[in-house]
Amino acid sequence: MKTKLLKLAIYVTFSIAATGCTDSLRTSSTWQVHDANRPQPWIVTPAQQPGHPPIDAIILFDGKNLSHWTSDKTGGPAKWKVENGYMEVTKKAGDISTKESFGDCQLHIEWASPENIYDDKQDRGNSGVFFMGRYEVQILDSYYNKTYPDGQAAAVYGQSPPLVNASLPPGQWQTYDIIFHSPKFKKDKLIKPATVTVLHNGILVQDHWQIKGSTREDPTIYEAHPEKLPIQLQDHSTPVRYRNIWIREL
Repeated sequence: MKTKLLKLAIYVTFSIAATGCTDSLRTSSTWQVHDANRPQPWIVTPAQQPGHPPIDAIILFDGKNLSHWTSDKTGGPAKWKVENGYMEVTKKAGDISTKESFGDCQLHIEWASPENIYDDKQDRGNSGVFFMGRYEVQILDSYYNKTYPDGQAAAVYGQSPPLVNASLPPGQWQTYDIIFHSPKFKKDKLIKPATVTVLHNGILVQDHWQIKGSTREDPTIYEAHPEKLPIQLQDHSTPVRYRNIWIREL
């Protein structure tokens, strides 16, 4: 009996050493725990300053022009104002969308509501970031501005209020860092809903929220659509400003 146990111990030790593994349990059907042969993660050089784009990011707006954007109203060039390193919603110019289409992604966007306050509730610094033209993360001046919670800044519009109100005073630059996973369809049937995680000014405000449907119409209904679609910024008739917009495909 002792001889059999000794042989078993030697066999197990040899098996672990041969795989470069310190634990015989498997984490998947292919790789064992601490397997040295497992492929290394791809190296991405991070930005030298927080908020700046990493090396693999697509720059959607660098403060110079709107070459990555098109007008939803005319189908031609975007007509928002560009000056001093930012773009600004031009009233009645309409929404703008990226020329490129995206699915799963990481989006960084900086925005500022007007410094001078003329209105309140939903008429105060209102705009929005729409993924795939359907799923909105709300832009709003929510600094001491009481409105319906699922319509304030960083809300998934009409569905999920932010976990906390992380808004800065009007006129100050604010940041959204958003992880969006697009819905998956098999023919016309939804097999996996979209999810979104949002950090507002570095604070977690949407924690892998499962989107219930399009936020434009009935928020409980999904309609099948392509795997990749443009990202849209909303013209809601208030001069919201945007800068430093970049995206990473996941």
